[in-house]
Parts: sequence; C-alpha cells; structure tokens
Amino acid sequence: MRSAATPLARRLPVPLRFALRELRGGLKGFYVFIACIALGVAAIASVGSVSRSLVNGISEEGQAILGGDLSFSLIHRQARADEREFLGSLGRVSEVATLRAMARSTGNDTQTLVELKAVDGAYPLFGEVAIDGVGSLHDLVAAKSGQVGLVAEAGLAERLGVQIGDPVSIGNATFTLTGLIAAEPDRLSGGLGWGPRVIISTEALEATGLIQPGSLVRWRYRVALPEPASPGDVEAAKKRAETEMAEAGWRIRDRNDAAPGLRDQIDRFTMFLTLVGLTALIVGGVGVANAVTAYLDGRRATIATLKSLGAGGALIFRSYLVEILMLAVVAMAIGLVFGALTPWFAGSALATVLPVADAVPGLYGAELVLALAYGILTALAFALWPLGRAREVPATALYREYVGRARAWPRPVYLVALAVIVLALAGLAIGLAYEPFIATIFVIGTLAAFIVLRLVGVAIMAIARRLPHSRFIALRLAVGAIHRPGAVTPSIVLSLGLGLTLLVTIALIDGNLTRQLTLSIPDKAPSFFFLDIPRADAERFVSLVDEAAPDGVTEEVPMLRGRFVALKGIPVADYPRPAEAEWVLRGDRGITYAATPPDDGSLTEGDWWPEDYDGPPLVSFAEEIAGELGLAVGDEITVNVLGRTITATIANLRTVDWTSLSINFVMVFSPNTFAGAPHMVLATVTLPDAAGADSELGLMRAVTAAFPTVTSVRVKEALDSVNSLVRRLAWAVRAASGITIAAGILVLAGALAASHRHRIHDAVVLKTLGATRRRLIGAYVIEFALLGTITAIFALAAGTLAGFVVVEQVMELDFTFLPAVAFAAIGSALVLTVGLGLVGTWRVLGRRPAAYLRDL
Repeated sequence: MRSAATPLARRLPVPLRFALRELRGGLKGFYVFIACIALGVAAIASVGSVSRSLVNGISEEGQAILGGDLSFSLIHRQARADEREFLGSLGRVSEVATLRAMARSTGNDTQTLVELKAVDGAYPLFGEVAIDGVGSLHDLVAAKSGQVGLVAEAGLAERLGVQIGDPVSIGNATFTLTGLIAAEPDRLSGGLGWGPRVIISTEALEATGLIQPGSLVRWRYRVALPEPASPGDVEAAKKRAETEMAEAGWRIRDRNDAAPGLRDQIDRFTMFLTLVGLTALIVGGVGVANAVTAYLDGRRATIATLKSLGAGGALIFRSYLVEILMLAVVAMAIGLVFGALTPWFAGSALATVLPVADAVPGLYGAELVLALAYGILTALAFALWPLGRAREVPATALYREYVGRARAWPRPVYLVALAVIVLALAGLAIGLAYEPFIATIFVIGTLAAFIVLRLVGVAIMAIARRLPHSRFIALRLAVGAIHRPGAVTPSIVLSLGLGLTLLVTIALIDGNLTRQLTLSIPDKAPSFFFLDIPRADAERFVSLVDEAAPDGVTEEVPMLRGRFVALKGIPVADYPRPAEAEWVLRGDRGITYAATPPDDGSLTEGDWWPEDYDGPPLVSFAEEIAGELGLAVGDEITVNVLGRTITATIANLRTVDWTSLSINFVMVFSPNTFAGAPHMVLATVTLPDAAGADSELGLMRAVTAAFPTVTSVRVKEALDSVNSLVRRLAWAVRAASGITIAAGILVLAGALAASHRHRIHDAVVLKTLGATRRRLIGAYVIEFALLGTITAIFALAAGTLAGFVVVEQVMELDFTFLPAVAFAAIGSALVLTVGLGLVGTWRVLGRRPAAYLRDL
C-alpha cells in the first residue's frame, strides 16, 4: 500500500514527520506541560518588559525629571556670583530650593510636615507643572493684592482640612492656597518625600525666615544647554564644570542619570522578581519532566513497535525531542505574548506602588529573548532525562504489560548535555543579575533544594519499604503505594517541596519586614526629630520642651551636611563602590562634631581626641561602613561642607545601631574642624510610653508656635509612610510568589496524572480481589497525607533557613520565626496533596476491571 503522505511531507526530515504524526493524536497529557512553560516564561517576560518600559520612561524623560540637561546642587548655601556667571555661560538657568518645613492652618490649628520647593521665573525648563483649576504656576504663586499664593498636592488640603482660597502658614509667612498640583515634571529627581509637595516662589521663601546660615536647604541649579544638545554636548559641559569650577563643591548630575536611586531600585526589584519568575519556571520544569515521562510511558508500545521494525534509539530520541520542542515553542509563544503585552496595562498599576515616571510601553526584544532562552533551556533540562531513558525501551515491551519503569540512567552524552544546559541556566541567572552574589545564592540554593528533595523522596520510599506490615489495611495499602515500582513519591515531594519552600520563605521575609516596621519600634526610639533649630536659640528650645513635656528626654547635636569628595586620596567617582555602601557615597550626608566620645562605649578601634584638641581635622567613622568601603584608622577622607573642601584623618571607628532610630552619623568630626562655621542644631525628644497622641500633638503645637521655622518630624508618621510603601511593594512580591505557587499546583497535578496508568492497574487488581471504593479512598487519603506532611516539614525547615539568610544576611535585620507560617504551610500541603490526589484518583476508582483484565 502506497503511503498517503504528500510530496512535501516526504521531503521533511524523518524525526519531524514522525513528531507531526504523533501530534495528530491531540495534546492530551501536555496541557500541564504547556501551562508550566507558559506561566514561567510569561512571568520572566512580564517582569523584564515592565522594567525596561520604566527605565526607558526615565531615560526619555530625563530632561524633565532632572529639570534640565545638567543639575548642580549645593547644600546650605546659594551659588556665588562667579558660579552663577559660569552656569549662565552654559545655557538657560533655573534656581530651585527644596527643604522640609511645617505648614499650619490658621483656621483649625492643625499642622503637617511638607516638602517645600521655591522656584524662580524660569522654572520649569522642561515639562510643565499641571495644576487642577485655572491659571499657570507662576500666576498662582505670585503676590497679588498683598496676598502671596502657594500651590500644593492634594495631601496638604486633606491633612490641614483647607480648601482653595484658605490661608496656610509656613515659617513666619502666611500664604493663600491657590491651586492643587496634579503633576510635577521633576518630582522623581528629589527622592522619597515625607510629606505633600508645596511650591512657592523664591521671593516668597525669604519672607518665611526658613533660610538661615546653616539651614538644611538644597539649592539646585538646572541648566538647559543650547538646542540641539547632544549627549556629547552634555558630557563636555559637565567636564568643563568639573575642571573650571572644581572648588565649587556642588554635585553634578546629567539628564542620563536623572533618577539614579530610583533606577537602582527598579533594577534591584526587577532582579528579585526575575528570580521568583525563574523559580516558577524551574518548579514548572518538574511538571515538564512529569508530563514528558507520563507521555512517553504511554507510548512504550509505539516505541517498542518502532524498534521491532528497525528504528534505532537515536531516531526515537530525535523524534520525540522534536515533538517536545514543538510543544515548548507553543507554550513559550503564549508566555511571550502575555509578557510583551504586560507593559501596556501594568504601568498605571505600578504607579500606585512605586514613585515611577510614565512607562514607555513597547516590544522589548532583549527581554523577550531572555525569557525565551530561559524557557528553552528549562524545557530541555527537564525533558532530556526522560527522553534519554525512553530511547532505551526494549522491543520486548511490546509483548507484555510493562508496569515497572526502566531504571537505567541516560547515556553519558545526554548527561553531558544536561550539565551544559544547567550551567547555561545558572550563567544567565548570575551573569545578568543586578547583584550577582544574591543570584549565586539563589542558584546554589535551588540546586541544593533539588538534590535534598530528591534524597528526601528516596528516603521516604526506603523507609516505607522497611516498615513492618500494618494490620490496618488502608495504612498497609498507602505505605505500599509510596514505595511500589513506578511510585510518584519523588515527583510529589519535589514539586510540592519546591513550591512550599518558596511560600514559607516569602511569607517569613514579608512577615519579618512588616514586623520590623510596624511592631518593633525600638524602645529607646525618639518620638520627634526637630530640624533647623537656630544655634543661638538651642537653650531656649530645650527650656520650652522641658516645660511642654516635663517627662521627655531631649538630646541635641550640631548638624551640617557634607558630600564625599575623595577616599584615601582617590576621587569618589573613581573609588570602588560596593553595592552595600553605595548610599553613603551618593548625595550628601549628615555630619556633626563632638568633643567627647559617646557614652555607650561604642568605640571599637582607635582613640578619641582630647576635648581641647586643636590639630589637623580628625573624624570618627562608622565601623560597618568603613569595612564596606575598605577604610581603616589612619586613612584620609575628603568632604565638601559649606563650599569648603576638608581632608580629615580617621582617628577611630565606632559601632552604630541604625535600627535604634536615634541620632546617628556616619562621620563625627573633631570640633576644631568647623570652628566658626554656621550651622543649625538637630534635636530629638523622647516621650514616655504612657504619653498619648494628645501629648505629642501638644508638643508639636508648642514648638511650632514658639519656633515657626523649626521642622518637626514625628517618628511614628515617618514610619507609617515607609510602611505604606513597603506594604504596596509586598503585594507585588506576593503576586510574583503566587505565580510560583500556581506552578507548583500545576506540577503536583501533573505528577499525579503521570501515575494515572499505574493507579488504574493497581485499582483494577485490588477491586478484583475485593477492595471497596471506600477502602481505596482511605488508602489514598493516608498516602497523600503522609507525603504532604513529610514534605511540609522539610519545606518549613528549608524555608525558615532561606528566610533567615535573606533577613539576617541580606537585609541585615533581626529574624523572628513566625509560628503561624508553620501551620499555614502544613495545612496548605495537606489540602493540596490530598485534594488534588483524590480529584485525580476519583476517575480511576470508577473504571470497570473487566476491560483491563483482558490485557493482563
């Protein structure tokens, strides 16, 4: 009989022709395979695409976010005449001042912390400030009929209970609220804010009395270069400023680095979510292995027939490999489509979680190719083993029912290929990670989890095999099913264990982070920080606090801001910048001076200077930060303070407990370093635990009434702001981990489906011998409950260890074991394993024995 194949089909390679014929039978048994690959690829593609759209949004809007092509920032002081002249030679200049202040309603005596911005007539150089209502920004903040206007975010009106047209006091001046800010083009460049934004004019700023020598105010000078300004023009202007005005002490940023802190956070967050997505893909890979194993198990007769007709093992392997890859391509295409579309509807949702710029939706080929690479490598890694074993199916399997599985390992060539693929996966995960060290820990942890879970599965089978026979029939059947030939015990333990381990890890990290921010405010944490107290009024301030809160404890220190210029004689720009200490070198740091050492005995190395020391500048440095930066006693650091470049020698190191929330500084200088320099005083007030909200508000009102230019920061409100952001981020993490849990459920379902044929065989034999459905259901419940409980115990231990490492070593927080997580893990394991197990076996118990007995 002539073949019915078309001429085109006959020209196709034999493995491809065979694979296409196999696929004519439909996708039965491959739905879990497709779902697992599609889910993992979609997760990685979505995270990468959304991240790239956000980064591109920052890059494309760099001028508007920064406020110019270049930004020059100074702390405490305005630019001098010669500096302004130089900036003017570069292009158009806009002067902006930012500081924190207290805004007060004159009608209801309420007040709140605000982020105050004073702008000149040239602001903004790029973009536009959108105001709800009628009028432009400069019209709304101008002085009219003796009244000076301000515009603010809606949060100010909500906190003070005011409306447009109502008076609002800031410092010594009273303004009229004339509009509400809908959008601010350069908002992202200012970092995290502790209060609503308020904008006034630079002329009105003088009337507030907030600007005093040493006040904590940042003056930013944005420059718009003559159009068209190419990246080379921007870089040339920046180099010119660094060369000609090297002593200015300003921090220079360009439009290509408009929001470095935010960009770093996006990269770090992307790395974490990508690793979670990769975990989902790897967990799904177990489902791939289960699905391929189950499918090939059902094709043993076909394989044996082909071998009987002369087909070689290599042809069998290539044919089924092509078929698996074709299905994997379909699955990856589904995942890639979903991932590519995500930026179009995820940007607005992320704007409620992160203070991000408008995303730029698009098809990002590099991110999609990366997700595709992960998908292909994962599919191959988990399909090679069952494919390699399938080629060894003997032709004799055609002549008898073949229940037991082949125990032979795949040939060495397949083991070598598998090792190369695993190394490629690890290389991608580590090589492209924002923090390779964390990615390396992830890879090692994942490999360790696979090995340990595999050993746990083997150990469970070995122990079950050696247990004495129980008189309880259901228990005896359950134990026998756990260690019988072809048992799915290793697959169930592996798939359920990986998913539950991640669930416990994420839950413990989330719980500990939330606990640190909400439940564990340090006992000695101050109730308030008071900023910009005039040095001459410090004693009067302390007296006022003692009168308003007699039970409170007040601590005050001199406060200046400075920026690192060089470390050990090496300019900061050229100094090695470890990720953990990047925050210290970026921007400006708070600094102080002291004649006497701290009372808490925190000095760990070196000696404190004498109280009357009058030699070259000395500095006490935080020990932890010094270690991260490679600094030691005797090294020199150079900082710029108030426009002066100061080089000091590290005299000693001291421990700093940043979690105490009290007054802490990276650097404490000898007093002679800043002799005669203008500065303000920073104070903290700690109220007793019994003091309620009324006492705190009363203190704030008393301070604001007597010192309207002093800024009050209530610690509880500041922590609430941070906690709100963390809670929103936690939802993104939970959603990502939910994808992994979903993959675990699919894998578990696939593992149970893989044993379908064997369970039919066992059920038929047992029912023939008189076993009732009730007894078989009892045996299955016990089997799945035992496997679920043992796996949950392992996941609890492994997840707790992983959570401990992340919280203690990576986040450097105190780890607390949360018992509720233990019960949730064990409960979810039992519900998932028993529930899915019974769903998968219910149809098995309904099969009639007669049809199967004829084949035995």
